[in-house]
Amino acid sequence: MWDAPSVLVGLVGAGIQASRTPALHEREGAALGLRYIYKLIDLESLGLHANALPDILAAAQRLGFSGLNVTHPCKQSIIPLLDALSPDAANLGAVNTVVLTDGRRVGHNTDWWGFAESFRRDLPDVRRDRVVQFGAGGAGAAVAHALLTLGVGEVVIIDTDSGRARNLVEALRGRFSRARASTDVSVVEALRAADGLVNTTPLGMTKHPGMALSADLLRPDLWVADIVYFPLETELLRVARARGCRTMSGGGMAVFQAVGAFRLFTGREPDADRMLAHFRDM
Repeated sequence: MWDAPSVLVGLVGAGIQASRTPALHEREGAALGLRYIYKLIDLESLGLHANALPDILAAAQRLGFSGLNVTHPCKQSIIPLLDALSPDAANLGAVNTVVLTDGRRVGHNTDWWGFAESFRRDLPDVRRDRVVQFGAGGAGAAVAHALLTLGVGEVVIIDTDSGRARNLVEALRGRFSRARASTDVSVVEALRAADGLVNTTPLGMTKHPGMALSADLLRPDLWVADIVYFPLETELLRVARARGCRTMSGGGMAVFQAVGAFRLFTGREPDADRMLAHFRDM
């Protein structure tokens, strides 16, 4: 094992001590015969903020990291510090994976594919004429892109920051069409004609309990997806299931974005089904 190829990567974000990503990567690395080490770089635990990203990136390069995963609140603030972006990352304006090679920093986005792959497996046959999405941040940009790529007719973006919601809508309209993305409507009005809803906000996380909408707005003919995966059953999913809704947890997106990141970090093809099994074991 000592002569096996080594891979050193990390996750940068705030409040990430409960992340299952390190174990997910390390177990798959071991299965492929790699000495795979995945470190958490928790801004909150270190008493740092996103303005520490330049130093973190420089240190990672000096220490021989193959790359970094990036999560809240760094997915957009890291972009000016990179040398290049993949087409997906450039289109989405958000990065969740940075590959460090030959002195260069290249940003990628595997979030949108991760959500799309999970949706294809868990909700393949649901109606998708109109979907309401809560959240317009980095993860929200990826999910909205995935929804429209999956054939959703219209995505309605709801965010507490109306300017951010409008910016995301304009970006989506530029890539798809004006009729397929909208905002500036009330939650009640948006959900009235919706087939499903997706939560891409931090609400529901252990450190951010709650829901982005009133439980009274949930009805049995809505499908409900959440990208939060710790806990795996958020309050939104629990309440939605109790009201008869079909649901999709954030576990699948977590695994499939990791599949994409692992591929970028190592150049090896991971076994997605094995990684799903690893995730379930955890």
